[in-house]
Amino acid sequence: MSHLRQASTATPTSVAPGFTCGLDATLKIISGKWKPLILYFLLRGPTRYGELKRAVRDVSDKVLIQHLRELEADGVLRRNDYKEVPPRVDYTLTQLGQSLAQALEPLCTWGTENMAEMQKIFAERDSWLREKQA
Repeated sequence: MSHLRQASTATPTSVAPGFTCGLDATLKIISGKWKPLILYFLLRGPTRYGELKRAVRDVSDKVLIQHLRELEADGVLRRNDYKEVPPRVDYTLTQLGQSLAQALEPLCTWGTENMAEMQKIFAERDSWLREKQA
């Protein structure tokens, strides 16, 4: 709660140019449906592409590759090419990426603790949407 109070009293001059607040800066890095999950699974340590593909279910190869490239360009993960035959590449979090992924862990805990309630809410919402479309 003290973080919220600090953020609300921050002056606009304390924010880096191009961002409205710290959350805005964070969201610019993790925006994209799969990026938070990629960061979460990379917390386990070096991970090969195939392992990430299996862990981040339902993501297409195109989108996973795009997100990995963007996260690398943003300095939160490192692509390690071992220059071997057959090719061996894995991904690891940088120090910045480690701190970001660790900041996402409380969201994971919240989701786990509230999953049953969220399933009910989503089912109600889906029902409501079907009624509106009929």
